[in-house]
Amino acid sequence: MTEQDITSIAWNDDGLAPVIVQQHDTREVLMLAWMDAEALRRTLTGGRAVYWSRSRQEYWRKGDTSGNTQRVVGVAVDCDADTILMQVDQQGPACHTGTRTCFDGRELPLGEVS
Repeated sequence: MTEQDITSIAWNDDGLAPVIVQQHDTREVLMLAWMDAEALRRTLTGGRAVYWSRSRQEYWRKGDTSGNTQRVVGVAVDCDADTILMQVDQQGPACHTGTRTCFDGRELPLGEVS
């Protein structure tokens, strides 16, 4: 990915894009996070996932405090260039709650909605 690729991303009004994080070998969806252009640059050059924390208003590299790191294996942008798909090698739980993914045990029931 080049600087031109980074600037061609359709960043939202806050300068962010959602990042779907997927385990590279199992295709398991681990989490959703947010990046700005600088977080993406840091990720691409450093080889570990760096995100923008909307609540703390700061960058965070996954695993620096928890030890649950994400080594980046691949990065793609969707057809509208407004969502990033990042394939990683996840070490330890991906979710801050300690579960493997941020979606474990959080399924909604299927059926008719009344």
